[in-house]
Amino acid sequence: MGRFTRRALLLGTGAIIGAYAANRLAPWHDTSHGVAQIGETPAGWLNDASLLSPTPVAKHIVLSEDPGEALIARLRAELAEARQAGRPLCLSAARHSMGGQSLPRDGTALGWDNGQIEIDSAAQTYLAPGNARWSQIIAALDPVGMSPKVMQSNNDFGLAATFSVNAHGWPVPHGPMGSTVRGLTMMLPDGEVVTCSRDENADLFGMAMGGYGLIGLILTMEVEAAPNMRITPGFERMPGEGLADAFLAALDDPAVGMAYGRLSVQRAEFLDQGLMIAYRPDEDQSDLPPASGSGWVSRVAAHIYRAQLYREPAKRLRWWTEASLNPRLGGTSTRNSLMNEPVVTLDDGDPTRTDILHEYFVPADRWADFIAVCKQAIPPSYQEMLNVTIRYVAADKDSWLAYAPTPRLAAVMSFSQEMSDRSEADMARMTREMIDGMDRIGGSYYLPYRPHATVEQFATIYPRAAGFAAAKRQLDPRLTLRNALWDTYLEPL
Repeated sequence: MGRFTRRALLLGTGAIIGAYAANRLAPWHDTSHGVAQIGETPAGWLNDASLLSPTPVAKHIVLSEDPGEALIARLRAELAEARQAGRPLCLSAARHSMGGQSLPRDGTALGWDNGQIEIDSAAQTYLAPGNARWSQIIAALDPVGMSPKVMQSNNDFGLAATFSVNAHGWPVPHGPMGSTVRGLTMMLPDGEVVTCSRDENADLFGMAMGGYGLIGLILTMEVEAAPNMRITPGFERMPGEGLADAFLAALDDPAVGMAYGRLSVQRAEFLDQGLMIAYRPDEDQSDLPPASGSGWVSRVAAHIYRAQLYREPAKRLRWWTEASLNPRLGGTSTRNSLMNEPVVTLDDGDPTRTDILHEYFVPADRWADFIAVCKQAIPPSYQEMLNVTIRYVAADKDSWLAYAPTPRLAAVMSFSQEMSDRSEADMARMTREMIDGMDRIGGSYYLPYRPHATVEQFATIYPRAAGFAAAKRQLDPRLTLRNALWDTYLEPL
């Protein structure tokens, strides 16, 4: 029952939407002749989860060396070659971003697929190579009764990638995953290996956290863990504007260790209904089962999620399933099983559409204003919104490009977008309107998604961006570590 309930709760969750794209040969969007064309990514090109970022690369290799001298020598050699050739280099995991943030145009695209995880049970920490996937970390921690303290909602993202995009999760009351990182080793653009923490090379640590790989190549990370436990969900329905107060009330309960919210996306009552789900420890903590994976319900979830496309009855059905059926089912699960969710293939077989994520970070006292901004910007657009999930992020005092300088509610939105110039232009217009709204209410937006913000919007929402760019130029004068985020937003500053 617990596993069924979890799958039902995750119907269409924003964390898994769009990520499936990296697991298949991606269509690409070619506007070289002013007409959008759909085809396969050409040889010598890479794409990301948006399917809209076809990028030519000079070299694409996946390293297999163990963390240590062999890997260090290989990375130094690749950096030296890229510097000499005057081309960019980017080390990435699964390229789940959506705007080329993991892609070096005409450069060297590196992957890395090897490593071991060392656990310190007494200190409740683990030491892992930067390339480790969350599935590997859970597999290592679970047998000793430990769990990631904070991680992304999918288990096939990379550890260093999570830190580099400053991703958060839904364990509470924590900040981004980087807030649980005690220290790391990193290779700088000149090949020097340094140790970074909040006490040692603190500026490098803060720049790398949310620095999208522009500061260095992360080799190893020491990260905090939490006890694994059996937990049970509680459900509370409310008006959409009341969700912030419900979240804050849940955070006041020290027993709540994981929480998220949902809003109904039915057009007739857009964002008018809310649902709060908070997990508390079960009384029975004996004989915890091993962390499990996806089952048949995930496939059912994909069908229900896709049925919403331009079908209001399906949206009503999904909301009834989440808000009315799930509370009746109840059920428990372990903390690790809840987070051990791989990327689910939600592809509906339509090569003319793609899934696009947005995420906005809102001060709790401006939540009603945020709902108003969404109602003004989203329904008049041509975009089909399928889901919005709400999470909590504590204040981030470390990252130079922090999206949560104060505590925020994070609204993760998913859209099904037509792959055409018309729809891309409409998405860009809607995104800029949303960001203007965030600026008015003291909120922010997330950087791994489509590059539709203007440079001015970016610099306004991220006021330390110019300082970040200046420090980056001093650290990496040849700009060897580079990607589309730098090219689009940081290079002009």
